[in-house]
Amino acid sequence: MARVAGKVAIVTGAASGIGRASALLFANEGAALVAVDRNEDGARDTVAAITRDGGRAVAVAADSGYEADVQAFVARAEEEFGRLDIVFANAGISGGLVPLFEQSVELWQEILRVNLVGAFLAIKHGAPAIVRHGGGAIVCTASVAGLRANAGGHPYSASKAGVINLVQTAANSLSGTGVRVNAVCPGLIETGMTEPIFSAARARGTEGKIGQLNPLQRPGAPHEIAHAALFLASDEASYVNGQAIAVDGGLSSTLPFAKPRR
Repeated sequence: MARVAGKVAIVTGAASGIGRASALLFANEGAALVAVDRNEDGARDTVAAITRDGGRAVAVAADSGYEADVQAFVARAEEEFGRLDIVFANAGISGGLVPLFEQSVELWQEILRVNLVGAFLAIKHGAPAIVRHGGGAIVCTASVAGLRANAGGHPYSASKAGVINLVQTAANSLSGTGVRVNAVCPGLIETGMTEPIFSAARARGTEGKIGQLNPLQRPGAPHEIAHAALFLASDEASYVNGQAIAVDGGLSSTLPFAKPRR
């Protein structure tokens, strides 16, 4: 079933991880893609995989936290494919786990620029283009770190909490336009961003403990987030607006507890 057939989508952070999985899935479900990433070679690899399977896609090297870059890739979507229906503002950085009193203002500014200002710019410039073509959807990648403590560093968590509030306020600001705005909140997913966590666990021989705090007791995979983003971007979610959907194995559903011994 081609769930976004005939649609044109922009996916940022498309070179790897959740962005790449989403770009491939959206294309497989019928969308033409603008694959955006600072890593131009990675974006081109994503596009090559799409076109090998008969899809339509172009790669754009851009920084989603710079307004001129966002304006340019939104314009590219309309120029290349004649319309814009979907923006998945997925690009983000973690900033690592720097102790609170060692964090610099510059670290905070960069993480907020990419993660939060980038999502704002995607809405600011993506929404008018979507409106011009009859409405559609904007999906932003937030995080369970934006819902609860201890799922990420301070600036990363704050930036993702900001994304969650941004989609709520933007959804209301776009009332009556036909543009829906939602967020997906991944839990622990194995991507390039989280690779140090997984590598360290494998080196210690504790890989089986990764994700043990959620009820499914495992980490997630990029394609699992991609399917949630596809749902929010598709007409199947036509009555879903201003929401932050956690895809985290149930982590955010519970409070810390000690598992009973068997």
